[in-house]
Amino acid sequence: MGILLELDLTRGVLETPPASPVAAFRSRHLPTLRELVAALRKGARDDSVVGLVAHLGGQRLSLAQVQDLREAVADFRTSGKAAVAWTESFGETGHGTVPYYLATAFDEIWVQPSGDLAITGISVQAVFVRAALDKAGVIPQFGKRREYKTAADTFTEKEMTEPAREMASRLAESAFEQIVEGIAVRRRLDTARVRELVNSAPLPARAGLEAGLVDRIGYRSDVYDELRKGLGEITRLLAERYIRRGPRTVHDLRKQLPWPQKPLVAVVRVSGGISVGRNSSSPLGGSSSGSDTIGAALRAVADNDKVKAVILRVDSPGGSYVASDAIRNEVLRLRSTGRPVIASMGSVAASGGYFVSMPADVIVAQPSTITGSIGVLTGKGVVRDALGRIGISQQAVSEGENARMFSAQEEFTDEQWTRLEETLDRIYQDFVAKAAQDRGLPEEQLEAFARGRVWTGADAHARKLVDELGGFQHALTIACNRAGLDRDNIGLATVPHRNLLDQLRAPTTTDDLAVKAQPLTLDGLTTGIYSALGLPPEGLLRMPLNWQLV
Repeated sequence: MGILLELDLTRGVLETPPASPVAAFRSRHLPTLRELVAALRKGARDDSVVGLVAHLGGQRLSLAQVQDLREAVADFRTSGKAAVAWTESFGETGHGTVPYYLATAFDEIWVQPSGDLAITGISVQAVFVRAALDKAGVIPQFGKRREYKTAADTFTEKEMTEPAREMASRLAESAFEQIVEGIAVRRRLDTARVRELVNSAPLPARAGLEAGLVDRIGYRSDVYDELRKGLGEITRLLAERYIRRGPRTVHDLRKQLPWPQKPLVAVVRVSGGISVGRNSSSPLGGSSSGSDTIGAALRAVADNDKVKAVILRVDSPGGSYVASDAIRNEVLRLRSTGRPVIASMGSVAASGGYFVSMPADVIVAQPSTITGSIGVLTGKGVVRDALGRIGISQQAVSEGENARMFSAQEEFTDEQWTRLEETLDRIYQDFVAKAAQDRGLPEEQLEAFARGRVWTGADAHARKLVDELGGFQHALTIACNRAGLDRDNIGLATVPHRNLLDQLRAPTTTDDLAVKAQPLTLDGLTTGIYSALGLPPEGLLRMPLNWQLV
C-alpha cells in the first residue's frame, strides 16, 4: 500500500519553530516551511510514496514561501509521481492570485464547481495615520536617510510621497511579472494571455477550465476518488508527519545513527526584529533575534571543527543598528575560519536583515523576497498635548542639556535636531560603506541602490545586492559545493539548540547565558502592543513596516 502525501496549506506555515509555550499553543499543528520542503524532497526518492495532493486557498503564505514550495513541488514531480492541487475556491473576494500561482506548480489543478478564480493581481498597500495624530495632538518628529526610507511616513505623511509611490509600484510590478511568467510557463499560455485573464478575473470555475487555467472541476471527494483509481490502495499521511516519523527501514536507521560521524552544516536563524540582548518572544510582538544569542551561536559554530559550512537563514525586517553590526562582525569572524557562510533570505531580509546578510560569501534570495532598505531612520512622537487633553501631565527635573532629548513630552530643540541629523548621516554612511565593502561594489554605485529603497529579490539580484535566486535548498547545495561535501551525506544542525536539561542547567559563561531561552516578559508584550497600535518600533535599521504585498 503506497503513501499519498498530503499538504494542507490553507493553515499557513511557520518560518521557524515556536519560540515560547504561548507561541507553540497558538501555532499548534502548523508545519515549518523547511519540514514541508524536506518532506517533498524525501518523498520524491522514497518508493513507498506514490503521490502528492495539496489543499490550497486563502491568503496565508508569502510570495517567497510559495516560491520555496513551487521549487519543492517541481523537484517532487521529477520522480514521475502524481502531484495534484485542489481548492474550494481561489478566493471568493479576491486574494486568490498567490495561491493559484502555487497551484500551477502541480500536474493537475481541481476547483470546486461553485468556486472562483479570483486571480485579480498584486497590490502594495500602505497605511497613514498622520491626520489621526494631528487630531489627537501628537507631534511626529522623525528623520531618515534617504528619501525611500518610508517607515516613518506612516506617522509623518497623509499619503504616499513620490519616492514611496515609485518604490511601491516597482515592488508590485516585479512581483506580478514573476507570477505571470510562472503561470504562463506551467499552463502553456502566452504572458499576454495570462495578463488578459487576470484583468478579466474573478472567473467562475467553468470559465477557468475553458481558459486552460484549471484541469478538472470537482469536489474534494472527487479528487481522492480519482487518485485512488490511478494509484490503487493508499495510506494518506500529512507531509509534516511523514518527515517527522522515525526510521522505517534498515537504511533509514543507518542514516540516523550517530556514527560514522557526518560533516555538519550549521543553520543559524535570524528571525523577527533584531535587538540588543537575547532572543525573545511575546504574545503580540512575535519573536525577535538578540545580538547576544546570535553572536554566541556564530561563535559556537566557529569553534566546532565538525561544522564545515554555515547557512545564515534570515527572515527579518531589521531593528537595532548596533545589534545588526555586532552580528555582522561575528559573521565576518566566522568566515575568517575558512568555512563558507551562505545567507538564505526568507520572505523579508531588509534594513538590519540585509545588514547581517551582506557579509556572507553568497546571498541567496527568492525572486519575491523583500530586501535592501539600506537606510536609517529615528525620531519620536510627542504626546504631551494629546495627554494634556485628557488631563494627564508630566513634570521632570533633570541635569544635562539633552537629558530629555528623546522624551515623548518635548520637541527636539534646534541643537538636538542637528545632533539627530549628524547621527543619521554617520549611521547611513557606515551602512553604505560596509555594504559596498561586503558586496565588492564601488561605494558610489552601492549608494545609488541604497537610499532606503526596498527591492524584490529579483531586482536586488540584477543590482548585485543578491548573488543567486532560490530557496533554502539551493543555499544548502551551494554550501555543500563550496565545502566539498556530499549533500546526501551530511548532518544539519540548527544552532543554538538546547534541550530541556540544558535549559535547566545554570549558565557558566556569558555565551551559555545568551543561548538560554528568554522568559516571556512584559517588555516583549509592550513592544507587541506598540506594534498593534501602529507606534514606531525600536531600532534605527527597519524596513517600511506598514506595507503589505497582497
